[in-house]
Parts: sequence; C-alpha cells; structure tokens
Amino acid sequence: MGSAIGSILPLALGIAISPIPIIAAILMLLSPKARATSVGFLVGWILGIVVAVVVFTLLSSLIPAASDGSKPGAGVVKIILGVLLLLLAVRQWRSRPKGDAEPALPNWMAAIDTMTAGKALGLGFLLAAVNPKNLLMGAAAGVAIGAAGISSGEATITIVIYVVIAASTVALPVIAYLAASSRMTAPLQSLRTWLVHNNATVMSILLLVIGFVVVGKGLADFS
Repeated sequence: MGSAIGSILPLALGIAISPIPIIAAILMLLSPKARATSVGFLVGWILGIVVAVVVFTLLSSLIPAASDGSKPGAGVVKIILGVLLLLLAVRQWRSRPKGDAEPALPNWMAAIDTMTAGKALGLGFLLAAVNPKNLLMGAAAGVAIGAAGISSGEATITIVIYVVIAASTVALPVIAYLAASSRMTAPLQSLRTWLVHNNATVMSILLLVIGFVVVGKGLADFS
C-alpha cells in the first residue's frame, strides 16, 4: 500500500494546487450567496474527485499482469497519461499572459454571483471529473491504485487519502469562511488576485513535474 500512496501523492497535490477551482471557490465566498454556493461547489468538487479516481481504479484493476508479476499494460497507460500531462504543461505555459497583460479567466466565472447551490455543485463536479488536467491526474491516480495489487480495503484507504489531499485547498477556505466570514474577506481577495496572475505559470510547472513523475512510474512498471 505504501508504494500506491507514494504514487498518488504528487497527483493529489497537483489537483490541490490547481488555481482555477480555488479561484472559483473564492469568488463564491465573495458572492451574495456565499454560503450556499460555496458548500455546493465543495460537495461537487469532492464528488467529482471521488468518481474519477474510483472509475479509473476499477478499470485499471482489469489490466492483466505479466507472468513475472509486472504490469506493462499499466505502464503503457501511465506513460501515455504522463505525455499528455507534459503536452498540457507546454500549452499552459504558452497561454500565460505576457508582460502586464491582464490574465484571461473562463467566461463562466462572470456568472458566479447569480449561481445557485445546485449549479455550483454541478460546476464543482465538472471541474473535478471532466476538466482535462484534473481528469488526467485522476486517471493516473486510479491506474496507480488499481495496478498496485493491493486489497480492496487498502485501495479504499489510498483513495480516501487521495481525495482528502486533492480537495483540501477548496475545503479549507470554505470551512474558514463559514467559521469566521468577517475576517476572511481581505485574505481571500489577496489570494484570488495572486492566483489569477500566476495561474498559468503555476499549472505549467506543476503539470511538467507531475508528467515526468507519471512517465517515470510507467517506465518502472516494465521492470
């Protein structure tokens, strides 16, 4: 189980550090319906992470092992996922704002002030389970868990660890706001500004590192 946890940690951190869902959560916390939308978004975010990793864990457990116990099939999948993450890193780097240009944000963020709790839940789910960057990392985590040859109980514990870490950076500001909303407005505004201006750089570096890690894990499956 230790090797499976070691494999999913960088992937969980990759999702946790992803700026866009954190920015979305902060915007909801600064909106007129802060409590309802932020809680809905958090629930959807957690559900999306869980669904993605569980689906790919179940699928990857069906990959047959070689006679010597190695899983070259899982290795091939990991290498493909790693290469896709590297390509996303290059794309993200090229999309970063040049000079003093204002970073472009997704159009749906403009509608957050009028969003209901149900729509926020759906948005959180889509960002966690369908967004290409997070989907690739969820797939890589699921393959790592499913191909690790661990028991269902150990796999469940590993998935819980993955979900807790991956969801933490959206959960913490929501919980902090619910506990002390009057003192959180200024820090949330500052964090949002920093994330908006550094989103592309943070994600490109993150995807680059994780991509190489996943490719390395895939190559190790051939030994």
